[in-house]
Amino acid sequence: MADLLQHGLLRPSFVPAPWQREVRELTRYRTSLIEERCRTVNRLQKILEGANIKLASVASDVMGVSARSMLEALLQGEADPSTLAELAHGRMRSKRDLLAQALQGRFTAHHRFLIQEQLAHIDSVDETIAHLSQEIAERLRPFEAQLKRLETIPGIKRRLAEVILAEIGADMRRFPSARHLASWAGMCPGNNESAGKRLSGRTRKGSPWLRTALVEAAHAAIHTKDCYLSAQYHRLVVRRGGKKATIAVGHTLLVIVYHVLAEEKDYKELGGNYFDEWDRQAVQKRLVRRLEKLGYEVTLTPAEPVA
Repeated sequence: MADLLQHGLLRPSFVPAPWQREVRELTRYRTSLIEERCRTVNRLQKILEGANIKLASVASDVMGVSARSMLEALLQGEADPSTLAELAHGRMRSKRDLLAQALQGRFTAHHRFLIQEQLAHIDSVDETIAHLSQEIAERLRPFEAQLKRLETIPGIKRRLAEVILAEIGADMRRFPSARHLASWAGMCPGNNESAGKRLSGRTRKGSPWLRTALVEAAHAAIHTKDCYLSAQYHRLVVRRGGKKATIAVGHTLLVIVYHVLAEEKDYKELGGNYFDEWDRQAVQKRLVRRLEKLGYEVTLTPAEPVA
């Protein structure tokens, strides 16, 4: 290998710059804290279930404003379900009857102690996350233009944009193409072939931090209305399943990120009907076959041009 390196026959590895390694440590630590917060909230909900308090069945977020007010009242000794339900705010006030039923439990001193500890831990983690976010924003201030461009991509907001920029950097010249970036990140199908037979196509190991961020962004993008990424997911999920379709959307997101950063342009939405417009005849034939199976006789006539 030393001889190959001497003759320039080895490709250099991607070694991030010092600033990028430092921001990586901050974003990865923040991600770990966010995961810890989620685990703590789940433990809190488990304690409430043990006390037969079904708050999560009515409130979608047990750490929301209304739910947090009710938990604080429980810790202060309030046990009347109707009084607790009156602490609801906003749209939750329309569910006061359901809340009164959900808050009828066996809340003991043991539950009070555990919930108090869990809430204190959540508040401490929230404070640390806020400090980290402030420091990350300060470190990435020179790359504000790149962050704003990444935020134009469906499913990617400021936190995920910071994670992606910390993992791959802002200079895309180190990757010859978007395919090289996807291969480096482990977000493309694997190439396992032996004796002319293609074996498993599982994605190879890449950056777990980048992969997690792309999958999270993909989950958000597929729920966006009239979006190309959502249309791609619904096109693939029928044949490939939910997990593979989500990874495919994550791969597409990474390709979009590459072009947005390399070409210094905002994301341009193709629309949710992109695949229908891409192959109109195939869509037409498929819909005609479905109508004929239902017993209809279909006659196609060209549409009149719009004046």
